[in-house]
Amino acid sequence: MRAVAEALNTTTSTVSQQISALARETGAALVEPQGRRVRLTPAGRRLVEHATVILAAVEAAQRDLAPGAEPSGTLRVAGFATAIRAHLLPIVTRLAVEHPGLHLLVREHEPAEALELLAADEVDLALTYDYTLAPAEPDPSVLVTEPLWTALWGLGVPATAHEVAGGDVEGMTTVEVFARFRACDWIGNSRNTADETVIRTLASLAGFSPRLTHRSDSLDLVEDMITAGLGVGLLPLDRPTLPSVRVLPLAAPEVRMRVHAVTRRGRASWPPLALVTELLRQRAGLSRPFAQRIDPTL
Repeated sequence: MRAVAEALNTTTSTVSQQISALARETGAALVEPQGRRVRLTPAGRRLVEHATVILAAVEAAQRDLAPGAEPSGTLRVAGFATAIRAHLLPIVTRLAVEHPGLHLLVREHEPAEALELLAADEVDLALTYDYTLAPAEPDPSVLVTEPLWTALWGLGVPATAHEVAGGDVEGMTTVEVFARFRACDWIGNSRNTADETVIRTLASLAGFSPRLTHRSDSLDLVEDMITAGLGVGLLPLDRPTLPSVRVLPLAAPEVRMRVHAVTRRGRASWPPLALVTELLRQRAGLSRPFAQRIDPTL
């Protein structure tokens, strides 16, 4: 008892009290007299075996979760299709080679759905988007939003748009462009309200209420709808489109998508999450498939 007390820089009485408390918790005698000393009982020796395993597991967990640890485990990500396809999937391929102990579970969801999963702790990272004309405001007391990249959007119209618009629309302001297509049906997103908010805001500035009659969360399907003559809708400016579709620039005001990495507050330093977020930042700064580095002031 005295040797233990000296090693722990405490008193013999404290060591004795702690062993007695542990014996009460386990329901078994852990030490027994041996002359003027004490020795472990069989139950005490068995507890030592368990303690060795438990302490080793605690140390392993501390090493695994430390900010500088090798990223490993499972990272759950929810995001919209374009971000997953253009930015996350290339990262998955790289991680398989450089960090084989880290596995990503990927779920395709529109922003509102991804944020709900994040708030419910069903995913660790949400890749979301909003527009400068339709900003999203996740609860900052619970969620942390980090900007990644932006992309300018335009108005997707048939290639023969000049016939619908009654002439060329080059050089017109956004409001003037919208006014030219006021008689058309409009295509919105089926699982997110941001596109509709942008369309209704700009249409209101142009003095009309748009007929949002068709909805799709697939950009390819939006193009097919435009080709079929079902209406017009928002599309990224620098995304390759079908020959039958033309994307008109929108300026004054511009329509800019902003992409974000959203996490639960206090978790950003977890090695797998920190690594994947940093790789996304790198891709946002180095790659240009319908994206540019975000300006935080926007």
